[in-house]
Amino acid sequence: MFLGLLLLPFLMLPIILLILIATIDTRQWGLFSQIRVGQYGRLFKIYKIRTLKNEPHHLGALEHSATAFGSFLRRSKLDELPQLFNVILGQMSFVGPRPDVVGFADCLEGEDRIILNVKPGITGPATLKYKDEELILAAQDDPETYNRTIIWPDKVEINKKYVQTWSFSLDLRLILKSVF
Repeated sequence: MFLGLLLLPFLMLPIILLILIATIDTRQWGLFSQIRVGQYGRLFKIYKIRTLKNEPHHLGALEHSATAFGSFLRRSKLDELPQLFNVILGQMSFVGPRPDVVGFADCLEGEDRIILNVKPGITGPATLKYKDEELILAAQDDPETYNRTIIWPDKVEINKKYVQTWSFSLDLRLILKSVF
């Protein structure tokens, strides 16, 4: 939270500019929010820069629904800058398992629920491994099934290991990998 407050003065102008550009680009309000599952299974509203056109889209076809500017934001991860506010509000941390939509993390059972003991993060080991998740899903015949049967279980294992072996130095390495 403290680091988030320190970064806020430096990132506020870029966040506002990106929201304005996204508003023009997508022809809808450039700040997007969505309910996600957080620490201890609590629901919270995550903030991102809007990247998708106002049209129906489905898993695996997000790149087709994203504007050119939106695709750039997604590739560069700049669409996630507003999550700084989630960090400041204490809903997220800089590093941890990504917060999932309802229907995934909230359905964890047994030892897998250890993931919910920590705050979700802007980046983390599963985030780094699946940085090109949209491209992976777009290449599948059935992206929804592939996500639920291959990617999601792998993310759970990666995130369990992260929680079980957490250290400040691990978080520092993950932040550096994310930035560079």
